[in-house]
Amino acid sequence: MRAARLHGARDLRLHDEPPPVPGAGAALVRVEAVGLCGSDLHWFEEGAIGGTGIVHALVPGHEFAGRTGDGRLVAVDPAIHCGRCRLCREGHPNLCPEVRFAGHGSVDGALREWLAWPEHNLVPLPEGYTAADGAMLEPLGVAIHAVDLAHLRTGDSVGVFGCGPIGLFCLQVARAAGAARLLATDLPSRPHRLQAARAAGATVFAAEAGSEAEAVARAAGGLGLDVAIECAGSQAAVDAAVESVRPGARVVLAGIPSDERTSIRAAAARRKGLTVAFSRRMKQVYPRAIALVDAGRVDLRSVVSHRLPLSEAARAFELAASREGLKVIVEP
Repeated sequence: MRAARLHGARDLRLHDEPPPVPGAGAALVRVEAVGLCGSDLHWFEEGAIGGTGIVHALVPGHEFAGRTGDGRLVAVDPAIHCGRCRLCREGHPNLCPEVRFAGHGSVDGALREWLAWPEHNLVPLPEGYTAADGAMLEPLGVAIHAVDLAHLRTGDSVGVFGCGPIGLFCLQVARAAGAARLLATDLPSRPHRLQAARAAGATVFAAEAGSEAEAVARAAGGLGLDVAIECAGSQAAVDAAVESVRPGARVVLAGIPSDERTSIRAAAARRKGLTVAFSRRMKQVYPRAIALVDAGRVDLRSVVSHRLPLSEAARAFELAASREGLKVIVEP
């Protein structure tokens, strides 16, 4: 089979390798669609993410779907949790310290033609879904978890800071959860993202190093946003989120920064009595994600802008890194 391996920053190479042999409880999956995520771009651009570097030539990719040997089209949960630790038992598998995650550290991901993965991590897709739809259930799940952390109430105003695919899904999920007013920001150099956020029902603002916060708060009405979800992974977006919300609001940080530290302006956060939550991947939300799609509340295909074959994986990463589109999908 062919596999795309990342040897270092911006060093992605195609290899010919034997297909994997599934062990007990695992199934062989022919990979049909892989979405390139912002975290994949950290691996590609920096050769590391969150303090973890490349320890061997890594196959990236954790948003994916494919077909099993018996013909089932499945989405694949990329996180293999231990299921035994206290955090798993208490309903927080996304925080499992023993988790093995596709395309992270020493665990190869999905940018290859075949993959062996635990059967219990395979999610059968309903009739009418494509493999690309299945791959998009993972970022939708991340958005669902972020909105869960926001404790959104019916009628709330919600601001999303950063309108890549995760941010765009956060807008759709927040609307489905009862948000009365949606507001969104992204850089003026990415008008296609602002356009997509507008299509999702948001009032949009060009991000200008955080100075847009006053306009966002004013547009939210009252004392500012009830909820802010930061999806950009930038300090300016964090600052804008904190400045845009009302006293007593919740701020969810879902973006992954390149730096090791994220700062909160303590005076504003303390004066407002804010609750700040950091979002880590997702919990067991695939059934909810599928239910939202089936009900017509979320449009998976609205975030997909490019589809390329595995032979053009390096170009796909460069395209995704340029932020010229929305979601880039590789189809092995």
